[in-house]
Amino acid sequence: MFKLRHRPTFSVTWKLALAAALAAALGGPLRCGTARARNVDLSTVPNRDSVELTIYNSEDLTLVRETRKVTFKKGVNPLQYSWANTLIDPSSVELKFLSHAAQLDLLDTTFPHDKRQMLYWNVQSEFDGEAVIQITYFTSGITWSADYIGIANKAETTLNFEGFVRVHNHSGEEYENAQVRLVVGTINLVEKIAQLAQITPAEVTTLAKGERDGLRLDAAKHAMSESAAGAGGPGSAPKQIVKEGLSEYFIFSIEGTETIPNDWSKRLRSLAAAAVPFRIQYRYRPTEYGDQLVRMYLLTNDEKSQLGTSPLPDGQVRLFRDNGRDGLSYLTEQHTKYIPIGDKIELNLGPDPEVVFEQIKLRSFRDNFWMQQNGTSVYKKLNEDGLVKHENFSVAGWDDHQIFTQRIRNYSAQPIDVEVRRSYDGHILFRSGFKPTLFDYRTVQFSATVAAGKRADLYYDVIRHEGYLAKQNNVTLEAGEAHP
Repeated sequence: MFKLRHRPTFSVTWKLALAAALAAALGGPLRCGTARARNVDLSTVPNRDSVELTIYNSEDLTLVRETRKVTFKKGVNPLQYSWANTLIDPSSVELKFLSHAAQLDLLDTTFPHDKRQMLYWNVQSEFDGEAVIQITYFTSGITWSADYIGIANKAETTLNFEGFVRVHNHSGEEYENAQVRLVVGTINLVEKIAQLAQITPAEVTTLAKGERDGLRLDAAKHAMSESAAGAGGPGSAPKQIVKEGLSEYFIFSIEGTETIPNDWSKRLRSLAAAAVPFRIQYRYRPTEYGDQLVRMYLLTNDEKSQLGTSPLPDGQVRLFRDNGRDGLSYLTEQHTKYIPIGDKIELNLGPDPEVVFEQIKLRSFRDNFWMQQNGTSVYKKLNEDGLVKHENFSVAGWDDHQIFTQRIRNYSAQPIDVEVRRSYDGHILFRSGFKPTLFDYRTVQFSATVAAGKRADLYYDVIRHEGYLAKQNNVTLEAGEAHP
């Protein structure tokens, strides 16, 4: 697992130019381009040749990596970089030479004390000519979200399942022909970029070197990994999303490039699976769904289900069912959490009006009385006549019995599977003929199948040990019938 230290991301309007400070001494202005090397005028803004956005959604963190072509002269070249009216983290800006790296050397980085959002790089060049540089930085305001659509067939046995990602750009900067990568997973960050962005460049330089480098490099060494970058060019086919593992995170690389204007969103398909098998289960789990029986669609994110190629990001799921009349019936909409490969996808459709679920108390009584003599530790069980043939005895312990039926009436045209969970405090003996199991030390789980148009009564006896008989706080299961 890799941990990123935080730098939120911001809108960027960049100016990249060779400073004109040496123009007079060097014989005239320099210009960017393929022409003979000269100084670059400060007003010249070289266009991006490429740009890549890696969006860490959980912390509003985006790593931007862009390339530009700049013409250098032999000698020292002051290179100016500014980000006026933005909240970029100054410590995150890095310069790298992608061509002529052996002939170019970054001598130093300077933050002018009177210009909060600007830096100068001094680059030593051993040649005259053009080179490709790469600039990386962190920004915020670029996020993405996932949503899914499931359409069940009329018989409710299979599901057509589609997933989409939507990229939102509110960074203030328009990114043209950008390669977009989306990181799935939660990233632990120790600093917030918004805080770093509001301090002056001079203050940035006073940060401890380990702290400053850690904030930047822990994130960049993974996000900038070439193995994680998706390939693909523009074409006539629908865009695809390439999914690759990175430690316990996944990176979704959108095929080709996308232009994402500021204050716009773009929606792209991330998966499409036809005829995904699922099953229906009715559940009573008060701690999860409230005091009601709910209907569930249960499927799995695995290859058998035509899924399982990657984790599924948290997002909104909308469910429909084919109504058999060339239309769809709306079932539900819910938010799902991050779903790892091989994990279950559980979709709650809410209560079913065709299934009536009620608990009925049939009988209540006490037995198994134990007596205590004169407040001492001498205990004696009541004899068969209900009498203690000694004086000065008081009741010290007993069993409370409550016999219930879990009544389920199924008015639908299909048999249903029902699972019930009930939790109890105290020292409990649970007796039932429906093969109960323990979900945890105090929660009993049992299940049954109810035929179409039929009623089922699930009888059980809850025996609570009281007083002297209560030894612990848990539930013990006992096989046997509970009689009303």
